[in-house]
Amino acid sequence: MTDFQLQRLGMVMEPEPGNPQEIEGVLNPGAARGPDGHLYLFPRLVAQRNYSRIGIARVKFNQDGDPCGVERLGIALEPEADYEKTSHGGGGCEDPRITFVEPLKCYVMAYAALSSIGPRIAFAISKDLFHWKRLGLATFAPYDGIDFVHVNNKDASLFPVAIPNHCGKMQMALLHRPLFPGTRPEETACQEGPREVDLDHESIWISYCPMPIEGSEPESIGLFNSHYRLAAPVAPWARLKVGAGTPPILTRHGWMIIYHGVSEMDKPNSEGHPLCYSAGVMVLSKEHPDEVLYRSAEPILTPMLSQERFGIVANVVFPTGIDRRDDLALPDRFDVYYGMADSRIGVARLDLPEFLPSGGVAAEPKGKV
Repeated sequence: MTDFQLQRLGMVMEPEPGNPQEIEGVLNPGAARGPDGHLYLFPRLVAQRNYSRIGIARVKFNQDGDPCGVERLGIALEPEADYEKTSHGGGGCEDPRITFVEPLKCYVMAYAALSSIGPRIAFAISKDLFHWKRLGLATFAPYDGIDFVHVNNKDASLFPVAIPNHCGKMQMALLHRPLFPGTRPEETACQEGPREVDLDHESIWISYCPMPIEGSEPESIGLFNSHYRLAAPVAPWARLKVGAGTPPILTRHGWMIIYHGVSEMDKPNSEGHPLCYSAGVMVLSKEHPDEVLYRSAEPILTPMLSQERFGIVANVVFPTGIDRRDDLALPDRFDVYYGMADSRIGVARLDLPEFLPSGGVAAEPKGKV
């Protein structure tokens, strides 16, 4: 096998009829194996007026070991803190990514907190996946004139271990994609033909902060005061925007991320949505995670099924959760959980190739894309 192989396994969750908490969709779940060995999803549950909670669901498997559904178990987080509420009674806890941070011996959830100033990255921690304690908003120091504080930010996830920053210091590291004004795909799509990419403002970043004391339960996450630009839009399938997806997971090739990219639709569907969200693979060096070893020249998942092409937002596959299938003694198999048209949750099987494929896009754009 010389390429990343991906096979859709089906839809595992959709809105429950009659449930007002899910009337506008279930989507973009975090995923984590609990201390009991079971796999849990943490879907975004959307009620009327885009009011979002983060649920808890146990994944069910069929006799072949493939995910086939979920058992709903309640709510992990709902808007309670000021930074999760808007002035008109709305708000949201959205799009969680969950990582078991080994030095802390606990799970850390990075999620988007929606308040009146827009989405910001927030953190919560848990020992058992059922009881969560908020740690507040992520804080960032400026870098080379770039203000990470006063812009929308989401799609964030943590590495599970301390990793070396670009100066070699072992720290906690966060992947995130600040959404600076003018960089939303609805805005960049307005430019006809090739366009210049603003590398500083259109990239996925790695930001670093001191790792909390090992084995302790932190009261907050420290200031992210070291930053490195990781990946900008390169390939045509992601020419309008790239963003972080699943939390980084270590493979024999390096740290693997399933990320999303946005392009224009050749022909918008009947709902008139002009954009297409697809997914690709990125592999980072194990020793130097700010070094990109491989990026997908072509997407490994793009909207094809009706559940991916039609929904609250059409033409979207949005990866957020990943599960290594060690339980099946298949360490090279990964189940990727993703949002389908902002309405449902699907899962696909990704098989790790023996070698990194040739022809992967690793360089950032030198000119126009």
